This record gives sequence, structure tokens and C-alpha cells, in this order.
Amino acid sequence: MDVFVSWSGGKDCCLALYRALKAGFKVRYLFSMLGEDGLRSRGHGLSRSLLNAQSSALGIPIVYGRSSWETYEEEFKRVAENLKDAGIQGGVFGDINLEEHKEWVERVCGEIGIKAFEPLWNESYENLLRQFFGEGFEAVIVDVKKIIGDEWVGRNFDYEFVEYLENQGADVFGENGEYHTLVTYGPIFKRRIEILESRKTQRNGRLTLEILRFKLK
Repeated sequence: MDVFVSWSGGKDCCLALYRALKAGFKVRYLFSMLGEDGLRSRGHGLSRSLLNAQSSALGIPIVYGRSSWETYEEEFKRVAENLKDAGIQGGVFGDINLEEHKEWVERVCGEIGIKAFEPLWNESYENLLRQFFGEGFEAVIVDVKKIIGDEWVGRNFDYEFVEYLENQGADVFGENGEYHTLVTYGPIFKRRIEILESRKTQRNGRLTLEILRFKLK
């Protein structure tokens, strides 16, 4: 089946992509929603240039929608319907345990006549972490809520960070938006994203890693 993967640039969607490929799906596109200015992803705040770099490193084309939160669903449907017209039959999503997200995905996909797939759904965090780290994926923490220490921004997503989250009583996978990641490498990547220059900045009440320069290796 030809599908798109709903793409944020982070660990969950990347693991969902990995499982979709393993399951034999033909992933023809990544699909990312940007803000109204088209410069950054709506959810994670990653720059369009970084998302393009991930697309290039994976060898999978990326398509974009642009919206406010108020027009998000309308724009998502518009782009997804265009993909359907191009032969796409389903969408792959990286939800784990947020029922309202899954319900939204299934409703919206159903309304435009494509199938929704949730390859991570109800999987234990232990299994997901084992696969993510064990298969050699690499990610950087690029955005955190105030409940997470500033020192973690820009560091690798690893078991040390997982232990910190557990001690803080935070959701280990950040399902409530505690933090966001940027995947820089993994077994499905043809090239690695290397961050050359960055700085920490406040954006929308969160501490964010602004990546100023990077390259594909």
C-alpha cells in the first residue's frame, strides 16, 4: 500500500516510519504541517530547512501544509486529499497512547477516504526505547517545557535522559508535550545530520534549540 507518514521530525514519527517500512508499506511521502509563515513545523518548531534535510537523508520526498491551529484540520485534509489523488491510500502516524489524537486521525482520514495506521499504538515504552536505541537511531533534544531542566536542550536523547524524566515524574515519551526531539540518524537514513552551530532561545514559553548551521554527512 502507498502511504504518507505524518512527519514532525522527532523520534515517534521516525519509529513509525521505520515500522511501516518493515511491514512492507511503500512510503512515498513525508507530510509535515507548518505554521502560517511556512518557516517552522506547527508542532515541534523545527525549521523547514531541517525537515528538508531529513527528507534528503531518508530519500523520501516531503510535502507541506501551512496553517494556524484554527485552520489545521482543513489544511491537513486539503493536502491529504491531494496525496490521495496522487495514489496515496493511507497515512502512518506516531501516536502511542493519546486516545484523542488517535480518534482525530481516524476521523479525518476516514472523512477523506484513506486508511489510518498507528504502528506504535499501545506499545510499552520499554519496547519502543529498546527498538529506537537498539536499532541505532540518534536524536537531539530540541525543545522542552519548564518542568525539564534547561541543561538538557541540545543534548542527545538517551537512557540518561529517560532516567531523568522518570525521576521527574514526566512522561518518558513526552506524550504531553514535555519535550521534542530531532532525529539526526538511524538505520533508514542514508546520511547523518550534523549540527554545527546552535543556541538556546525562548519560544512560546518553551526553551528551544535554534539550529543555526548544520550539514549532511
